[in-house]
Amino acid sequence: MYKITLFNLLSLVFLIHISVHAQQDTVRNWKIKSLYTLNGTQNSFVNWNAGGRNNFSMIASIGASALFTKRNLKWSNDIGIALGGIMYLDKKNGNTIQKTDDRLDLSSACGVKFSNYYYTSINIGFRTQMADGFNYPNDSLKVSTFMAPGYLNLALGIDYIKSDKFSVFASLFAAKSTFVIDDSLASIGAFGVEKGSHYRQEYGAYFKMKYERTLAKNIEMKSKLELFSNYLNNPQNIDVNAELLLIFRVNSLFTASAQWNLIYDDDINIRDVNGGFGPRTQFKSVLGIGISYKLNNK
Repeated sequence: MYKITLFNLLSLVFLIHISVHAQQDTVRNWKIKSLYTLNGTQNSFVNWNAGGRNNFSMIASIGASALFTKRNLKWSNDIGIALGGIMYLDKKNGNTIQKTDDRLDLSSACGVKFSNYYYTSINIGFRTQMADGFNYPNDSLKVSTFMAPGYLNLALGIDYIKSDKFSVFASLFAAKSTFVIDDSLASIGAFGVEKGSHYRQEYGAYFKMKYERTLAKNIEMKSKLELFSNYLNNPQNIDVNAELLLIFRVNSLFTASAQWNLIYDDDINIRDVNGGFGPRTQFKSVLGIGISYKLNNK
């Protein structure tokens, strides 16, 4: 059974209380927007001297946000979902699929204004993945799966909200929970949990910044930075989760996008291409072009 701290319980009760009262208000207090995208590529080779493998790839993603405001209360919610893969069409080896993107990211922040632009806020964040991940080319060695890892962040602090497009949150009272519910991964102590354990709890300081901007008429930028320092174990080794997304809109239907993600967690040991084993900076780049659909409430 996973531990539930008093801090976690009070935070959830607070948000449930706010949610119940928010449901009683009219739609005019909500600002909702969402973006749905589907990007794909296809490559085929016939007597191609430079070589290559016939393949087809596709990535689907959803980004949505809901902001509730009423007098001194502000409640923001964000969701990011992405899933993609590449299929190699080699007849001799059979069709094989490898995952290229897999993300489930939820966050919610509820605050009460006490000064101009400043709020006392509770911030909750959760992220994991949806499908199994493998250490290719060995597709029988599972290295991750749903809720392995899963991360839950709870923090009480001060939120500086200049506008809907820029906010900075800082907390000295934060908790980070790491879940590894897969027995095979828990048995080797993956993602920083003790061997055989499915759960790890950390307490420390937390920082989060969100910034969105229209760079040009058809170019949008979205960025996020999260930092966490564990008070009890190497507080100088700060966990980093950074994201930068550029959206190039061709018209109302077609878009191109470029996304970069950087993660560093001192508790995650990774074996690199040179055989080294230990904490490593993780970096991912996703470039795509395809169709998109955008929804906003009035």
